[in-house]
Order: sequence, then structure tokens, then C-alpha cells
Amino acid sequence: MIAFLIVVYVICGVYLILNLKHDIHMLQQNSYRLPRYWRYLKDDITNMSRLIDVALLFLTFSTLVTPVISSLIVGCVSLSKIWLILNKKFKKPLVFTRRVWRIYSVAGVLSVGAYLAVMLSAGIRSNIFGMYHGVTLTLGTLLVLAIFSWGVVMLSVVILMPVEKMINRYYWNEASSILKSMPDLKVVGITGSYGKTSTKHYLDRILAEEFDVIMTPGSFNTPMGVIRTVREMMKPYHKIFICEMGAKQVGDIKEICDLVHPQMGIVTAVGPMHLETFKNMDNVQKTKFELVDALPKDGLAVVNNDFDYCASRKVDNIEAIRYSVESDQGGECAYFAENIIYSPEGTSFTIRGPKGFSLDLKTKLVGSCNISNLLAAVIVALRLGMNEDKIKRGVAAIEQVEHRLSVKRTPGGVTIIDDAFNSNPSGSKMALEVLSGFRKGKRIVVTPGMIELGDKQEELNKELGKTIAGSCDVAIVVGLYNRDAIVSGIKEGNLKNDNLYLVSDFNEAQKVLSEILSSGDTVLYENDLPDSFK
Repeated sequence: MIAFLIVVYVICGVYLILNLKHDIHMLQQNSYRLPRYWRYLKDDITNMSRLIDVALLFLTFSTLVTPVISSLIVGCVSLSKIWLILNKKFKKPLVFTRRVWRIYSVAGVLSVGAYLAVMLSAGIRSNIFGMYHGVTLTLGTLLVLAIFSWGVVMLSVVILMPVEKMINRYYWNEASSILKSMPDLKVVGITGSYGKTSTKHYLDRILAEEFDVIMTPGSFNTPMGVIRTVREMMKPYHKIFICEMGAKQVGDIKEICDLVHPQMGIVTAVGPMHLETFKNMDNVQKTKFELVDALPKDGLAVVNNDFDYCASRKVDNIEAIRYSVESDQGGECAYFAENIIYSPEGTSFTIRGPKGFSLDLKTKLVGSCNISNLLAAVIVALRLGMNEDKIKRGVAAIEQVEHRLSVKRTPGGVTIIDDAFNSNPSGSKMALEVLSGFRKGKRIVVTPGMIELGDKQEELNKELGKTIAGSCDVAIVVGLYNRDAIVSGIKEGNLKNDNLYLVSDFNEAQKVLSEILSSGDTVLYENDLPDSFK
């Protein structure tokens, strides 16, 4: 009997630890931000796993079964959950950073400590408080901790806040010292609701023709990501630092600028992204232009006038160069692109500028969004003194950025347009414009829609559905999160029901594609929601 209970208790303990790991994983996907994590939890808190634990809790404290039987049931269920957790595949696995280990350790001490305390004190005693068996209390404690494991994780984050603040300040000071030791380093900040990562890569490739350049890698666009770049990757020989700056609330850009002190800044777009945290477009605009406001008097702001919230924002503290695709907007834009010609090999276009400036360029990239991003990069390269031949060579050598409107062709003759990273209203429209330009075979879009659009979530996803109906022949809508809004828009656009597929996940979408794809077809993957969205 004792050996049996020990086995059950160990299995339950392992389940508790793995359950915490899943909650910390979702916390990481929500950027360790408790308000954002709580919004995720409101949709997830009644998931099937937790409901099963609630049912087991009631069963354990009921008189329907004996403590031995209830322990057997709880042990078997916990064992099956362990198997499911270990075999579940995630799009973005948990990264075991030092911060994750700190949170995991505190959460483990709190939850496993409480579980062990009850287990050792109650043990297998037949009567506790005159009514409960020791096994019942032990298993009940486990189930309560499993049901509210998210609360343990949130409490651990709160407990660690002073520690995290101290650690972050130490790293901040170290990065600041490194930057101060390089007074000749030119810092180019890049921000925007979308387009900033692509612009960063394009500028890096162009400037590399002449300068020693370092850029923030991947999506290292938070203060700690920038700090890591400076501390771990920056070398004394670097001449230019391209710093991508992301934001999800007012003050985020200013925080990065206070560290790196940029001399030049690019604002690629101001659009309806992260409205759940920004609340309104005025806050988005204010935050993106924190980069411009932080520039020195002899600095340069490069602003994309194709977005209303960029064009309407006056910049009078420093020199500002505005740019646009296909129009100078009545003289408002110093630089614009024209003669844009798309082909299977890429795009050719001409940049027009002040005093009759003209520069013909060719690139492997497609889509007006990429032309816009290239335009911003070229403006900065010109200001840094690069000659036209080097700029042309750099632009021609730029490779497509993975998951950002990159085009690939399979051996079976199918064209894949991969725009799976962080879909947005402007980018998705441009991606669908590219898809609509393919005339051979079926044009197919696979999408779960767009997220973090606040109270415009339904409206903008419905508009996406309408655009899909007018741009493609087949639509595969993935998941539940935006399904109703997208389907409503698609039906208003009169896409045939036979060409509309509703699937639960991308694996099911791949099965549909395997059945309908033919040589010559084109598939657009538009966005890929993180694991924290259904």
C-alpha cells in the first residue's frame, strides 16, 4: 500500500512540474508581461486539461470512491497527461534562458514545496481534521496546484521583480559603458508597426558593401534584446549599429533610445498593431515617433509617408526626409519609387530624388512593401556617403528574409509565398496583391488571420476576408480565433463555398493542400499564430 502511494505521489509530482513548464512556456510567448499573459489566460483558463483536474478534485473529495481508488484514477490521469505534455509539439519551443530557470525554480519551490509539505504531514493517515483521509488531502493539494499553476507562475514573477530589475540594471550599465567607449559609432534606429525587421536586413546588406556593420539579430528589438546585442556581439571595429526598436506600450522606444542614442532614425509605418496594449492609434503614433524625438539636432529622420499617421506627424526638431512608393505626394516626399516591374526573377524599379536624382535598381524581392523598405534603406545609405554602384550591388545581393513575403518554388512546380511572420493589415493586403498577380494555376491562401488589433480585431479580419475573396481562388482558414470574421468577409466577397476550407491547425491545412495542389499553383502562407492562440 505504501509503495503504491509513493509511486502515485511521484507521478503526480512529475505532472505538477511539467504543468508548470507549460505555463512558463506560455508566459515566455507573452513576453513575460503579466497583463498580456492574463489576457491569454482568460481564453485558456477553462481548457480541457484544467477541467479534468477540476473534475478529479471533486471526485477525490467525494464519498463515491475510496482514497485508494481515487489515488489510482488521479495517478493514471496524471501519467497520461505527462505523456501528452512530453509529446506535444510547439511552433516555438520554450527557450530555457536564465530568467526562465529563475521563474521555474521559484514556482517549483512554491508548488512542489506545498505538495511535499502536505504529503509528509498528512501521509496515509486515515483521518485528518476528523473528516479527510491523508491521501485525499495530498491529492487534493496536487490538483488545486495544477488547476491554479498559472497563479503560481504569476506569483513567482512578482516575487522575482526586484531581482530582475537589479539584473537588468547591471546589464544596462555594462551595455551603456560599451557604447560610450565607441564615440565614433553611428547608430541607426529603425521602428514601425511593420517593416522594421525587413528594413533592418536590407540596410545591413547595403551598408556592408562599405562599412563594418552590426545589427540586432532576429527579433532582438526589446531593451534586453538590444542590451544582449551590445554586450555579446559588438566589437570595437564596428562603425555602424543598426538597432531595431519594437514597442507594445508607450515609452518602449524611448527606453531603447536612452541607451543607444541614435543619430539617424527610420519610421517604416504607423498602423493598427498591438492595439490591445496601445489602446488607440494616437498612442501608437506617439510611441513610434519617440525615435524621432530622441534624435540629436544634427540627426536625420526618414519617414514613410504612405501611412496617414506618419504623414500627419510634423517633424520640426530635426531634418526629416519623407519617402513614398509610386508618388511624391504633391512634393511632400523627397524620394519615391516608380517604374516598378515585377517578374519571376524579382523586381526592377527607379528611385527618384531631389535635384533630378535617379537610381535604377534590381532586386530579388517582390511586393510594394519590400520596395518601400528598400527605399528607406537606400536613403540612409546615400546620407552615409555610399556611391550608387555599391548601393546597386548591395540591393541586388539582398536575399529574401525568411517568412517575410519570400518566394520559393518546389520541385513539383508549386510556388510558395511565405509571409508567415506577424501579419498586419497593410502587409497582408500587399501579400494578397502579389498572390493575385500569379495567373498560372490556382491561387491559394492559408491564414489564421491577424492578432493584437484591439477593438478593430473583427473589423480588420473581416476586411482581410473580403480581400482574400478578390485575390485568390481557394482559401484555407486556420483555427478558431478569427474564423467567424474572416469567413464573413470571404462570403461577402462571393468566394465559392467549395473553395473555402475551415481547418483546426496547420497540420490539417497541409492535408488539404496535399489533396488539391497541382503543378503551377501558388500558395500564400499569411501569418502563423503563436501557440498561445487557438
